[in-house]
Amino acid sequence: MTANAALHSERPGGSADRERPTDVNDTVRLIRDSWAVVEPQAEDVSRFFYSMLFSLAPATRELFPVNMEVQRSRLLRALVHVVQMVDRPDELTPFLQQLGRDHRKFGVVAEHYEAVGTALLAAIKKYAGDAWNDAVERAWGEAYAVMATTMTDAASKDDGPAWYNGEVVQHERLSWDVAMVRIRPEHPVPYQPGQYVSVEVPQRPRLWRYLSPANPPSDDGTMEFHVRAVPTGWVSRAIVGHAQLGDQWRMGSPMGRLGVDRDSERDVVMLAGGTGLAPMRSIIQDLAQYGNNPEVHLFYGGRTRDDLYELRNLRQVAMSNPWLKVIPVLENDPSAQGAEHGTLAEAVTRYGAWQDHDVLVSGSPEMIRNTVSGMMVAGTPLERIHYDPFTLD
Repeated sequence: MTANAALHSERPGGSADRERPTDVNDTVRLIRDSWAVVEPQAEDVSRFFYSMLFSLAPATRELFPVNMEVQRSRLLRALVHVVQMVDRPDELTPFLQQLGRDHRKFGVVAEHYEAVGTALLAAIKKYAGDAWNDAVERAWGEAYAVMATTMTDAASKDDGPAWYNGEVVQHERLSWDVAMVRIRPEHPVPYQPGQYVSVEVPQRPRLWRYLSPANPPSDDGTMEFHVRAVPTGWVSRAIVGHAQLGDQWRMGSPMGRLGVDRDSERDVVMLAGGTGLAPMRSIIQDLAQYGNNPEVHLFYGGRTRDDLYELRNLRQVAMSNPWLKVIPVLENDPSAQGAEHGTLAEAVTRYGAWQDHDVLVSGSPEMIRNTVSGMMVAGTPLERIHYDPFTLD
């Protein structure tokens, strides 16, 4: 059953046209209202969830790394993403299908989903307090049933590999904390420009990290990744500092829905923070092979000019592609010339609300939250703003 079918099913003996709006609106309201109570305690919710899951299904503990900090963060972002899209099944369903296919790499099977659902509802109930009642429990139960069914169906129907093996064929430092790594997969990974994949590197077994290829699919199948070593990033620091030629990587199924519809009449605004540039670069390189494209404004942000490691190359692309405009944005470099200053949200909203544009956002979770919030306050419709929840960890 798809999310759309489940949320719009008719009650026995009732009129579909009469019941659908009330059912859907009530379910959405109950889920969002109860989550609003729980969200300030989200980290505790996540810890309780995994404790409960490992108690109910001890074998699942082996599917996760020893350090669970990143995994707990991903759970929270996935929940927030689902809550935000619960009334937008056309977007929620593909996200869940991709998540289901990606989870095959962990060895997740259908039986695990029952324990996950029990643990999830128990965690939300514990921290929802007086906001939890029978109606809320039914709403969350129905929503989780849709999620689990959508994910398991997608996983069972995917006849491709659970992961793709690849070899590091190039490792180059682009700056003191950013590296470019080129991978040659044994078999081409079927991703689209703007999508991302989970990767596992030999230096950090079982610590899967999501990375976006910085190039569109190539004739030889090679994939280019831009990785910044963040202070708390076990995997990113290992890749930037210790990746070696010949290292064997594993990559999960492609995920994400960032992209440009060339048939749309809407122009595009891209906002990229740091190595969040990777999916935008992939899309731009793909568009550059065509003569006619939507107009693209790329706001490329960093703390200082040194963080904009790809700015020169982007400007060269813009010189031969008049549909592309590149606007550098510097947050902590007030003396620099030829750039906007402030956060990406501050810079982009100086130009207006972009109501008639498709807006693509990529960067750290904090950057995405602040940028989306700032643009909505400025008047950008939420349905025009697109981002992926796992692009950087």
